[in-house]
Amino acid sequence: MHPSNSTAENSFHSPVALTIAGSDASGGAGIQADLRHFQHFGVFGTTVITAITAQNGAGVQAVELLSAEMVRAQLQSVLTGMPVAAAKTGMLGNSDIIAAVAKSWQQANAKRQQRGLAPIPLVLDPVMVATSGASLLQQDATQCLLEQLLPQASLLTPNVPELAALTGMPVDNAHEKRRAAEALMARGCPAVLLKDGHGKNDTIDDVLLSTEGEFHFRFPRLKGEFHGTGCATAASICAGLAHGKALASAVEQALDHLHQRLPLARASLCSELRYLP
Repeated sequence: MHPSNSTAENSFHSPVALTIAGSDASGGAGIQADLRHFQHFGVFGTTVITAITAQNGAGVQAVELLSAEMVRAQLQSVLTGMPVAAAKTGMLGNSDIIAAVAKSWQQANAKRQQRGLAPIPLVLDPVMVATSGASLLQQDATQCLLEQLLPQASLLTPNVPELAALTGMPVDNAHEKRRAAEALMARGCPAVLLKDGHGKNDTIDDVLLSTEGEFHFRFPRLKGEFHGTGCATAASICAGLAHGKALASAVEQALDHLHQRLPLARASLCSELRYLP
């Protein structure tokens, strides 16, 4: 149970985080994974479900998007009834859902501004393609994401293919990735996390570019494909922001959490994908 709206902001003992994403039937990513990582970091998880997917280690077998009206209704219920301290997005699916989320988010933060409150931090994970290669974002939705939701985000967390798809720019080396990230920041997002999971070097070098500076996070690279790493990263950053951490500290904590669990995922083998515990 949770408190009524009139007492919500004073009644929670843990920060409240929100995930706006799709359901993963296998539990390795999406809403299910986000809630697992929220719980690990001691935040109360709330959800807005955008899609139902049938997927497992062999791939994505089916996707059904919810209506934009239902997504908007869920978001309205959570934002008016719960003291959300930070949020993240995952699979949004199409331009109608993106527009609904963007408008609702803008309205919620406008009301907060009227009360003298800062905007709620938003981590934007542009889920576009599943690990198996299945498309999770309709092609005509990219421009809507860039124009309506990106400027409201506190942080963008694309993988390399998503970075290329969002910018239409080459991203074959560190210089090109930086140029692409700077192009996205020029659209109004103050920070981009350049994830190096698709790299080839023995060391992963994740780079946070922000208006506050540049931060590098280096870890040994493990062989194999891991399911749910993008969700784990974005959700864990969101949890840190909900606790009031500065962005760089939240990113550092999230990446440490991820790389502590990757070796454990080696024992969870299913159709060549490792599932994070």
